[in-house]
Amino acid sequence: MTIRMRAAVLRQIGMPAPYAQSRPLSIEEVELDGPGHGEILVRIHAAGLCHSDLSAINGDRPWPLPIVLGHEAAAEVVELGEGVDDLAVGDHVALVFRPGCGTCARCAVGRPALCIPGGRANNDGALLGGHRRLRTRAAAGGGYVALHHHLGCAAFAEYATVSRRSAVRIDPELAWEEAALFGCAVITGAGAVVNTAGVSMGSAVAVVGLGGVGFSALLAALAAGARTVIAVDRLPSKLAKARELGATHCFEASSADIVAEVKEATDGGVDFAFEMAGSVDALELAYRLTCPGGTTVTAGLPNPNARWSLQAVSLIAEERTVKGSYLGSCVPARDISRFVALYRAGKLPVDRLLSEQITLDEIHPALDRLARGESIRQVIRMDA
Repeated sequence: MTIRMRAAVLRQIGMPAPYAQSRPLSIEEVELDGPGHGEILVRIHAAGLCHSDLSAINGDRPWPLPIVLGHEAAAEVVELGEGVDDLAVGDHVALVFRPGCGTCARCAVGRPALCIPGGRANNDGALLGGHRRLRTRAAAGGGYVALHHHLGCAAFAEYATVSRRSAVRIDPELAWEEAALFGCAVITGAGAVVNTAGVSMGSAVAVVGLGGVGFSALLAALAAGARTVIAVDRLPSKLAKARELGATHCFEASSADIVAEVKEATDGGVDFAFEMAGSVDALELAYRLTCPGGTTVTAGLPNPNARWSLQAVSLIAEERTVKGSYLGSCVPARDISRFVALYRAGKLPVDRLLSEQITLDEIHPALDRLARGESIRQVIRMDA
């Protein structure tokens, strides 16, 4: 089956904001081939707009071009490729931005977020099997040009062909716009708290950077029983939302006295600090907010050229720990259902992170809101 559909295509990186004027994404008709072996065809119902999408546009995270963006989505299975026998047409799935092959050295020890073939395929803009199922007509001279898949998903489109390993079956009762968040924001933020850090009951926690991922981490810290949950951001509106969601303390990141204020509020610093802003300055701040023996977890993905100068003696003499967290150190097939269950129980209210629902044609003003930090999670409804 070949489908003609609308999709958001990025052909040039680094176009300036405001994006409502520069319009870096071209909303155009493209062709999508049906699934090959080990792949599925899905209809995208909702796709979240994440900072990782913005980082592809501004060049912080360069990808091969041209590429169909989008990596956080909820979808309905339309067709099964050969060899896929554990899903059915009509199943609801969340797309996952790092497919795990299941057999490489990292997958074999339960760390699919670090899957070697999955990482290679993502870097190449291909599906896990190395294929590209997207194409568009050449501007001149006829013929077709292959399009790359963003993080194996290419979810800013009406349909997607993805590896079976890029999809996790989800509760069909979940609203599409809520279900989409579990594929990136929730597993990245909540996973960093539960899996990477192992936050325990009674801990003191700080979250630096309050986007969809940061707020998911804040909610997970509360669910884990942290006694103190500190929210740090540049925008007063984000801090007000954090208070509403249960943060015990809120601090503006620009405050010159923030380290002293946090340490006073926590009797010497937090046990766990999470950097979710994608900034080296935010990482430095998160590290300084921890107490001796504390752990700093970073999941914000700054520009690859960014470097952090660490005071090495504090790492040793104060027995501090610094950890990276990708995909929330999750096993998606295990963890997404767990996080959905927590949401259903009212302990992880991720629906309160939804800022607004938009159409694909409204994506550029939404990117501007994302770049200014005004939104938590905007969701594109492909079926609107």
